[in-house]
Amino acid sequence: MNIYFLVEGQSTETQIYPEWLLHLVPNLKRVSYYDQVSDNCYYLFSSNGIPSIYDDIINAIEDISNSGLYDYLVICLDAEELTVEQRKNEIFSVLKDNKIILNGLNLEIIVQNRCFETWFLGNRKIFKQNPQFQDFIDLVKYYNVYNLDPELMQKPACYSKSIAEFHRKYLSEMLKERKLYYSKSNPKIIKEKYYLKELNKRVKICPSHLQSFQSFINFCNKINSIITNSNDIK
Repeated sequence: MNIYFLVEGQSTETQIYPEWLLHLVPNLKRVSYYDQVSDNCYYLFSSNGIPSIYDDIINAIEDISNSGLYDYLVICLDAEELTVEQRKNEIFSVLKDNKIILNGLNLEIIVQNRCFETWFLGNRKIFKQNPQFQDFIDLVKYYNVYNLDPELMQKPACYSKSIAEFHRKYLSEMLKERKLYYSKSNPKIIKEKYYLKELNKRVKICPSHLQSFQSFINFCNKINSIITNSNDIK
């Protein structure tokens, strides 16, 4: 079982996904170059956002064809202003327009709805119920991510930037209440095992929340099961 991960960003995703995979699929080993895979390995390539990732999809499939050793191509990218289905359809259009045939390669598309940081808002243990800073108090009044699904949060009409930027601002203010710091280049707190544990707890308690995060967790559970069963047979 070998997996080629193509992620949208060059900063947060490259730090978080490997840490999460260590916990979710512990028998999956990371390699530095796509042609180094053997058995139960993954390679992670980071793109330079959208639309650059669409060109990198073509390059990734070329790498996979050259090696002949991969079972899955997993594409991870933000939905941003689009719906999950609209973002997936853009990828299908890239494949169709370039006449790409997957030839048995399994394709998994993980759309981070609205962005990667949206998932991080699901940590209820971090969320401070009695906030002290006015900025966060105002954000909670607008939309309470403790009670409501973070993926459904829009942005205030007066907010000039994107929905994804609003979610990032919300996350920064939420962590600030706990005297914690977050940036895309320094997502240290998110890398902690307990943070992932709390996100998993959230979706178990509220199965209708964070659906796109759940798609990632379900994929990892499936791969972990395949590898475990394969090892048992051996």
